[in-house]
Amino acid sequence: MARSPTTSDAFNAVAEPRRRQILDLLALGERPVNDMVASLGMGQPQASKHLRVLREVGLVTVRGVGQQRLYTLNAERLKAIYDWVRAFEPFWDHQLDRIKVRAERLAGEQAAKPDQYDKGD
Repeated sequence: MARSPTTSDAFNAVAEPRRRQILDLLALGERPVNDMVASLGMGQPQASKHLRVLREVGLVTVRGVGQQRLYTLNAERLKAIYDWVRAFEPFWDHQLDRIKVRAERLAGEQAAKPDQYDKGD
């Protein structure tokens, strides 16, 4: 069975960890390809391949300045991912509340225990 193309939508494009790293860098501002190559420690052909995928799904835009290609994040295209993930936020909030209650209970139990090192010699 043929694998679905990674360029079909933002979800598939960001499934690749290296592409997420590129998006993280571009969230800091516009960058030339060579800067991303140096920052991420990847080869220029590999970076260009990932940037092409991100460009095809509209997650990044590119403009030429002389011989440089400057890439910019198009965060609006991440909104579909954000909207989908937001549906799971109540589960995270619930889990965080449970962790907080448990941590507070354990801290209370620890405070109530006599310190084993404070025993008189």
